[in-house]
Parts: sequence; structure tokens; C-alpha cells
Amino acid sequence: MNIWDIINSINLNKKNLYETGDMTDKEYLPFIVNKSLSYFDDTLFHANEMNSRYHLPKQMQYDYLRLQIRPRKRFSKWLKKTEDKDIEYIMRYYNISNKRASEYKTLLSKSQLQKIRDTMTVQDQ
Repeated sequence: MNIWDIINSINLNKKNLYETGDMTDKEYLPFIVNKSLSYFDDTLFHANEMNSRYHLPKQMQYDYLRLQIRPRKRFSKWLKKTEDKDIEYIMRYYNISNKRASEYKTLLSKSQLQKIRDTMTVQDQ
């Protein structure tokens, strides 16, 4: 049983995987299921509801989502972190964390950023 079978049972076919014995508590990952449902307007609030009630048993969370969400085919690509070369250069130039480098980038002017790029490019060679 993979996570996409579980998500499809919530979104599309409404088959109770606990009842058929195809899924156990160990296989149900509430964080992943809620994240996949948070990409859609009609399921966002249900996912948020389950995030706020993380203490409930997994089967109860699964049943709530399966029974409350209307059947519909839902597909979206997962958002992935994009690489920003400027952030990497700022991190190395100032020897700071990724979070701090993101903050620095908003404060630096274009000329300062270009100077950092030039300096770090020379160091890379």
C-alpha cells in the first residue's frame, strides 16, 4: 500500500482501506495526506481541520476525510524548493544561514548583489 492509494481512496473511489484490511495505522501518514489535500480549495479546510486535531486516532482522521470530501479527481505537482544561486553566494560570502541569506537578499541593492556574484564566481574558479 503506498500513500497515493490512500489519497485516491479519500479523493476518488471512497473505498475504506481500514475495513478491507489493506491499510494499517502505520501506513497512514496524516502529514502527507493533509499536505496533498491542502493544494485544493475544496479540501483545504478539511486538511486544516485534521492538522489542528492531530491527536485524534489515525483511523478517525482518515474516516473524516474520506466521508467529508466530495469525490473528484485531484492532481497537482508538489511544490519543491527552488535553488537560488544568489542565496548560495550570500551564504558563502557572509558565512550565514539560508534564512539569514534570504533576509539579506531583500536588503542588498542590485550593485551589491552583483559584487557578491562576481567575488564568489572568481573564488569558484
